[in-house]
Amino acid sequence: MSLSSVFNIAGTGMSAQSTRLNTISSNIANAETVSSSIDQTYRARHPVFATVFDQAANGDRGSLFADQDNSGAGVQVLGVIEDQASLMPRYEPNHPAADASGYVYYPNVNVVEEMADMISASRAFQTNVEMMNTAKQMMQCVLTLGQ
Repeated sequence: MSLSSVFNIAGTGMSAQSTRLNTISSNIANAETVSSSIDQTYRARHPVFATVFDQAANGDRGSLFADQDNSGAGVQVLGVIEDQASLMPRYEPNHPAADASGYVYYPNVNVVEEMADMISASRAFQTNVEMMNTAKQMMQCVLTLGQ
């Protein structure tokens, strides 16, 4: 694995965490929306990540251990799934969105969990930025070796 591939790997990590932050913000924005039907109520969404493995040609990765090197080449977002946890029905007969029985349905979004997940995604994004900065500094040091 070359030093320049660190930029690609960190870039895929930043992109994945951006998707994660977008889904978290959508969940938080819809946390208090209501509906009179279970089918129309917003459900929390979560991205699904997968590792992208290095698929170098002829198995040559420039490493002494090329045949054993199974390093990842980044991360990809496979998709965004809906949380299947049950919705929260509340008896509010005076609510304009109440059904015939007087219930309104709130999304299955836990704002505390979403905030913790947001902090985790933000820190992961920052870590990928630091990886890029470190790789950049290392490449600058390599360029100054001959001076």
